[in-house]
Amino acid sequence: MISRHWRGLARAGRAEAYVEHLRTETFPQLSQIPGFIDASIMRRNVQQGVEFLIVTNWESIEAIEQFSGRNVETAVVPETVQEMMIEYDGRVRHYEVVA
Repeated sequence: MISRHWRGLARAGRAEAYVEHLRTETFPQLSQIPGFIDASIMRRNVQQGVEFLIVTNWESIEAIEQFSGRNVETAVVPETVQEMMIEYDGRVRHYEVVA
């Protein structure tokens, strides 16, 4: 299993809208991709806004390619999400789950 991690810092007033976007748009789309396993939203309040860590789990890198395209390390950040963020990672990190 491959775990894909992405971090973004949302404007405090847009944090709930971002969570709603994930729940109603992103995660339903991901669930249609063969090889997608699950996703988690982690958040913490920081001085500048609300920091999110989004973790998705996949069966393989090939499954991730169906979402991200050939360059799997490039973050997929829709324009609507970009407008909610103060800053965000342009690249994601992948980890092999060993236990």
